[in-house]
Amino acid sequence: MKISVSIDVSNLRQAETFYVEALGCKKVRDQGSDMVVLSVENSDIYLQEKESGTEPLKSSRVVRSYERHWTPIHLDFLCANVDAVVSKILEHGGVHEGGESGDWGSIAYCADPFGNGFCVINE
Repeated sequence: MKISVSIDVSNLRQAETFYVEALGCKKVRDQGSDMVVLSVENSDIYLQEKESGTEPLKSSRVVRSYERHWTPIHLDFLCANVDAVVSKILEHGGVHEGGESGDWGSIAYCADPFGNGFCVINE
């Protein structure tokens, strides 16, 4: 079994550049005009262009918002140098919201340009 992750974004090309340049993902393919498939290690990330304000669920009044938001499920990107990755994140329009460090290593709390939160952690 393999896990893939789908991420809604409002600008597909900007998202592709962010995830490739800032986080080291590899582009696998375009999948139609509104989806790009990326790969990182053993997982695929499907970036899907969806307009802000559209309804992701028919059974709810929730609408897509690309302001900073929180979900209890998020991605963790493991790397050798957290500070170097955070620099790339900022360079490509992402946000660094703080972090922690200890004997175990370092973690940076971040978000992509579309408000999707994730962490960058020393491996």
